[in-house]
Amino acid sequence: MVSALPDSVFGEPDAGNTAWMLASASMVLLMTPALAFFYGGLSRGKAVLNMMMMSFGSVATVSIVYVLWGFSESFGNTVTGDSDIWGVFSNPFSLFGSDQLMNTAGTEDKPTYVLWTGVDTHLPAIVFLAFQLTFAVITVALISGAVAERVKFSTWLVFSVLWSTIVYFPLSHMVWGGGLMSNAEKGFASWMFGTNSDGTANVAPIDFAGGTVVHINAGMAGLVLALIVGTRVGFGKTAYRPHNIPFVMLGAALLWFGWFGFNAGSELAADMTAGKVWVNTTAATAAAMVGWLAVEWVRDKHPTSVGAASGIVAGLVAITPACGALTPVGSLILGVIAGILAALAIGLKNKFGYDDSLDVVGVHLVAGLWGTVGIGFLAKDTGLFWGGDYKQLVVQIVIAAFALAFTGVLTTIIALVLKPLGWRIKPDEEKSGIDEAEHAETAYELA
Repeated sequence: MVSALPDSVFGEPDAGNTAWMLASASMVLLMTPALAFFYGGLSRGKAVLNMMMMSFGSVATVSIVYVLWGFSESFGNTVTGDSDIWGVFSNPFSLFGSDQLMNTAGTEDKPTYVLWTGVDTHLPAIVFLAFQLTFAVITVALISGAVAERVKFSTWLVFSVLWSTIVYFPLSHMVWGGGLMSNAEKGFASWMFGTNSDGTANVAPIDFAGGTVVHINAGMAGLVLALIVGTRVGFGKTAYRPHNIPFVMLGAALLWFGWFGFNAGSELAADMTAGKVWVNTTAATAAAMVGWLAVEWVRDKHPTSVGAASGIVAGLVAITPACGALTPVGSLILGVIAGILAALAIGLKNKFGYDDSLDVVGVHLVAGLWGTVGIGFLAKDTGLFWGGDYKQLVVQIVIAAFALAFTGVLTTIIALVLKPLGWRIKPDEEKSGIDEAEHAETAYELA
């Protein structure tokens, strides 16, 4: 097939890296059904199906728009060689439908294929699309926990399309596609601390696998929706107990497994760095679980299984941006602090009166912020404690603050625009159960 793409993007794929990335993409895709079990178990029995459907609905809507325009909007300029738009997003129509990624060049005996040129791992661009699609899916699904048990499913589906297009894809481009939050010459870090001879930032911002793009992004969006949608009926008076703790534990276990694709896969190669990331991810997650349980032991006198599962997620969240930059010891430190901070942060909703139903803010926003900023303290060679320089810390604070502001403002606009559609189900439907009201089903048929 004759291609309009530049010759520089064509090459021969590396079979080992391609196989690893297809496995990683599959592992990350599993994380969204795993999240459905995690969130579903934390919900009440009359809302579990709706909670799980919000995750599954995100798989459907976000996958479709990512193939159509999401990849183009996030990474199109890297493939086509065109300029992006203000360093914020790429042209969503340059690779619309992603068909061009199937183009071939070379000869019949020795064909070459469109490769992802962001890194030199000889990875087919279509495989990179598959991997990034799964990130977009779970980021949207994460938000749903903040508004559990009270939001119309139809409005949620519309929100998932608008939010991924207006918020997620641009932020993904800014961090990983050469935009404002990358180490490109036009990025924040370059403006603050100058560039090297090759145009890269002297002090590059670090977000290995999505602290800003995924967790700060989802956590801040969850906070905005919780404030705009409002509290559940009976908030502050009703005890909202998890209806199925084994579901919660199963979901956490599957999330932990899938997260190795999330973090180690972000190396985009089967190499030693991927192995280091695997070790760092495990170390931080285990330490965070211990940190969370320690808080429960001191505060509540009992370590709980829900606390263990939540600590696992908090550790995974915190290590996500940092897993490629820390040592294993640094990962242990990062993780235990993440577990402690998140365990304490889940009480903020009661203090300030916002109904973050399943602690998206307490876990993803707080642990995501700590993981992103903690790099500035703990990064090997460049962190304040390991490298003795303050610049990395400044850069990490700037990208975290920008992600908060960017997501907060745009999510507010989207949520308000969708108000005429109606965010809330009726109060009597919420009391009787959103599963039956929205889906005409119940999870358990009890005589």
